[in-house]
Amino acid sequence: MAEVLVFVDHADGAVRKPTLELLTLARRLGDPVAVAVGAGAAATAGVLAEHGAVKVLTHEAAEYADYLVVPKVDALQAAVAAVSPVAVLVSSSAEGKEVAARLALRIGSGVITDAVDVEAGEQGPVATQSVFAAGFTTKSRVSKGVAVITVKPNSAAVEAAAAASTAEELAVTFSEQATGTKVTARTPRESTGRPELTEAAVVVSGGRGVGGAESFAVIEALADSLGAAVGASRAAVDAGWYPHTAQVGQTGKSVSPQLYIASGVSGAIQHRAGMQTSKTIVAINKDAEAPIFDLVDYGVVGDLFDVVPQLTEEIKTRKG
Repeated sequence: MAEVLVFVDHADGAVRKPTLELLTLARRLGDPVAVAVGAGAAATAGVLAEHGAVKVLTHEAAEYADYLVVPKVDALQAAVAAVSPVAVLVSSSAEGKEVAARLALRIGSGVITDAVDVEAGEQGPVATQSVFAAGFTTKSRVSKGVAVITVKPNSAAVEAAAAASTAEELAVTFSEQATGTKVTARTPRESTGRPELTEAAVVVSGGRGVGGAESFAVIEALADSLGAAVGASRAAVDAGWYPHTAQVGQTGKSVSPQLYIASGVSGAIQHRAGMQTSKTIVAINKDAEAPIFDLVDYGVVGDLFDVVPQLTEEIKTRKG
């Protein structure tokens, strides 16, 4: 059976959920072969095997932490040469898309980014994308070389499928470009205790209707009751009410959770582009004509300061 490379996103050996989603999708195309690099790479083998990886290629070196992107591209290129896969799947983070693009250029292949689904086709893997500000859905395939595809988090449910996996050391030779951009310092991000925005199964967002930074406490309370991430529209972020790292939209982050709750968000096209692929969308807005209601599964016309606290309390009550 054909093999499919899956680039592992992990933190010191702790595998992130988007990688497990990629393994689920990879099994549709062939036998998943995971590529894990950096500190703790060897520790990922057990979890990867539990989710279908028939082989885990690992390589640990200081270069992965000390330099940006290129060492990872070197490793993936070495894996492609060793395995000859039918496809390479990478998570659609900012770094993941850069790694994928650089790899495709090196191996003379096409690249598809921000796929929301991947399936086998007669002429190679077929990727589904939501394009033109999520106004259209397209199906595409790479017509030359090995298909390099980045997939948005939350595009597939994680399915465990234990495999008789083997772990092997990947031979990697770093290129001259690998040490071109050095990391000189790191500042730890303050933890909110909430899920990562792009990986969260539930996202609660606030927009201009929230009215101010202090009022985002209402949005945060609802998010915490659901174990959700907090997002914000560009208007709210530009006003300084919430950090830019939480912006959802065409010029912010793209999310595709199981549930997206928009409170006080009008639904401008740039915001819709970042969340329209969410599985279930709920909007709360006192303007019945707000564009957000054109794409929701459930809409509540009302003041968010009346609706959201009631919703939060009801959730807490039902959770007991």
